[in-house]
Amino acid sequence: MNTIALSLLFCLAASAAEIPKGTHVLLKMVNSINTRTAGEGDQVYLQTASPIAADNQILIPAGSYVQGTISHAKRSGKVAGRAELGIRLETLTLPGGKVLKIAPRMSSVDSNDSGQKVEQDENIVKQGSSVGTDAHRIAILAGSGAGIGGIADRSWTGAGIGAGVGGAVGFATTLLTRGKEVELRQGSTLDVVFDRAIAVE
Repeated sequence: MNTIALSLLFCLAASAAEIPKGTHVLLKMVNSINTRTAGEGDQVYLQTASPIAADNQILIPAGSYVQGTISHAKRSGKVAGRAELGIRLETLTLPGGKVLKIAPRMSSVDSNDSGQKVEQDENIVKQGSSVGTDAHRIAILAGSGAGIGGIADRSWTGAGIGAGVGGAVGFATTLLTRGKEVELRQGSTLDVVFDRAIAVE
């Protein structure tokens, strides 16, 4: 190979841009998904919410499409078990039509006021615990039962019995009620991070 060809190859290699390892990218959900209806293998569609830049140049403009697949979906349980949702991001499509293979991991997600968050060691979105909500529901029903028992019996004994009945109803209701599902609504954001550099030609 002659000197001119080597120089040309060197220039091309030097000009090749890449998304650096460790880059965080904010993605916006195009479709809504939740653990109530999602199944393993379902497609997930997102867009870059902000441009990806490196070396003072924009490599990936905002609005570029990202496609992924649901790798794990678990509904919340009635007695125990929090909802879980795993997403495997696979491709990023540039405006010109070029498709890049990607495999970033999830870093954080919109909580939707529900306490859902990313378990980074597992790369899964998990719903927050419902222990506080369950205790609150039982306390409300126990209080209501005490009031009704006291009125009916006109005594503290009746109030105590009513509280016990109300608490039992509250406990039974809690056992029969599923916890909150993981939900990523259209327009909600997901922060991901690249664990390896991605070449962008």
